[in-house]
Amino acid sequence: MQPAKRTLVTDDEYIERERRSETKNELIHSEIVAMAGASPKHNAIAANVTGTLRALLKQRRCLVFSSDQRVHVEATGLYTYADVTVACDGLRFHPKYPDTLRNPKVLVEVLSDSTEAYDRGAKFAHYRTLPSLQEYVLVSQHEPRIEHYLRLESGQWVLTAYEGEGAIAALPTLGCELPLSEVYDKVNLLVADTLEAEGRPSGPESS
Repeated sequence: MQPAKRTLVTDDEYIERERRSETKNELIHSEIVAMAGASPKHNAIAANVTGTLRALLKQRRCLVFSSDQRVHVEATGLYTYADVTVACDGLRFHPKYPDTLRNPKVLVEVLSDSTEAYDRGAKFAHYRTLPSLQEYVLVSQHEPRIEHYLRLESGQWVLTAYEGEGAIAALPTLGCELPLSEVYDKVNLLVADTLEAEGRPSGPESS
């Protein structure tokens, strides 16, 4: 059997397709890769993070973007979308594609079973080449847990884990703190509504 032929596209071709597409796709090494659809729980957590950060950064020269904001990693050629993107002080967009950001300060990914390995591995490797990026935040869907990576002046990345809804994740380069109680606010309603729709009890005995 002949190996499957790889279809490579230029940046221009990708951007043209993406602007017409109803779904989001990445461009990785000149190949278009469809991004997996997100669950309601994933979307609720991402929305909570976006809303909380917007409130916390209201007095700062920072913008908080949702998952529709495309990011370009100039060093590796990756075009992608983070679940939440924060950019501060002198936003820099692609010279040809002004809807594509090049200098995020903080990127947040809500982990999904289908994308967790990518978010932790290859995608983070791409992100680490961004000179502007100072913090990378991974948010669990399955438990109240945030893994926070901070870039040191040496170029090393330091991991701090925050667990439990009473925990508060520090975001030092943004000068604020992210309470996990806000990140997971009302997410339990999705579990309760799902169980009720399935005719199962939603109390402690159902867990």
